[in-house]
Amino acid sequence: MATSTLLSRCSRLPTIRSLRRLPSIPVPVAQRRAIATGFTAAVEEEEDASLQLPFSAPTTTTTTTAKPRLDQLRKSAKPFSEFLTDTFGRQHTYLRISVTERCNLRCVYCMPEEGVPLSPPAHLLSTPEILEIARLFVSQGVTKIRLTGGEPTVRKDIVELVEELGKLRGIGLKEVAMTSNGIALNRKLERMVDAGLTGLNLSLDTLDPWKFQFMTRRKGLEQVLKTIDNALSLGFGAPGSDKILKINSVVMKGVNDNEIADFVELTRDKPIEVRFIEYMPFDGNKWNKNKMVSYKDMVDLIHTTHPSLQKMASQRPNDTSKSWHVPGYQGRVGFITSMTHNFCGSCNRLRITGDGNLKVCLFGDAEVSLRDMMRKYRDREAEVGAGDRAVMERELLDVVGVAVGRKKAKHAGMGELENMKNRPMILIGG
Repeated sequence: MATSTLLSRCSRLPTIRSLRRLPSIPVPVAQRRAIATGFTAAVEEEEDASLQLPFSAPTTTTTTTAKPRLDQLRKSAKPFSEFLTDTFGRQHTYLRISVTERCNLRCVYCMPEEGVPLSPPAHLLSTPEILEIARLFVSQGVTKIRLTGGEPTVRKDIVELVEELGKLRGIGLKEVAMTSNGIALNRKLERMVDAGLTGLNLSLDTLDPWKFQFMTRRKGLEQVLKTIDNALSLGFGAPGSDKILKINSVVMKGVNDNEIADFVELTRDKPIEVRFIEYMPFDGNKWNKNKMVSYKDMVDLIHTTHPSLQKMASQRPNDTSKSWHVPGYQGRVGFITSMTHNFCGSCNRLRITGDGNLKVCLFGDAEVSLRDMMRKYRDREAEVGAGDRAVMERELLDVVGVAVGRKKAKHAGMGELENMKNRPMILIGG
């Protein structure tokens, strides 16, 4: 399809940050992959060099080199859709869909205390629209879908939604996962597992009841701990199981950084991964660098109480977390290092917001509406017939391809991110 045709179609779509201001030159997939060979290796070489931190890790620590990881990436992802391949050769196989903007907590790093203005219900994606988008992306090579929010479990039809997504395994989907705060999940979890849920990330930033209430502005620690125990009883993390349980903990200096060792101890007898997340800036969360605890500082803190902590080799080419473990412990710990050591070079993620916008980068402010195009065709479908839906799908893919093609090599640095205009985390979807 000609460049002028793509840009003409995009110009008719409502966007929050107009994509039309940026030039678009379609690049053949083969050429993109050739570019990727140099680009991704350079990014990972830079990352590897920057990771030469003064950790006191044992000499037996296992590491991985960039080239085998890149080779695995390319081998496992071919052949692949040109619509989901960017100009740096990154192939996007992971789609995160925000299924609601509502939440039953008010976490300090996610939103201001008074909450945020939510989109009118009519502006949010309907269940059929979520499933249509999911099906379209899976048809192009997406193998993993994660449901986010807000808090996904506040949806009355969340179990049915998981079940319907599970049916996409017939066309290539491999994983259905969810990120939840665990407050209202416990009574629904078994039905979700039966419906096909294979991955669960639970947000838990403290093990102290008072501090939990301070950080979330609500009570509920006991409910979250019960959900963790229930997930383990349902086979999450068990040897040979395809069900994965992770605990996400945002670390804030002077707030919960003194509990890092306690979280590591959770992995002694539980087959879970506790992931420590560097505090990130989003609208309304009053971020500043003095509140952030870096990857290096977290590892150094753990070494004071667990000196045998060892770095592990990356198990998946697109892992966002840097994994470590204490020998003899059942679980592991990971670090999400978006602020100090980005993982942009192997990023395979795309995001759909609750109101139907595609974000190609968590820290990017460019968005394009898929919802509006779908509704335009839906309104005409009764008149024109089923043939119009095929046109809609093609045009949706064209727009997705243009947006993915404009994804940058990496997101801005810490100083720029601090001042960048972006949605509150709850309106992005994690």
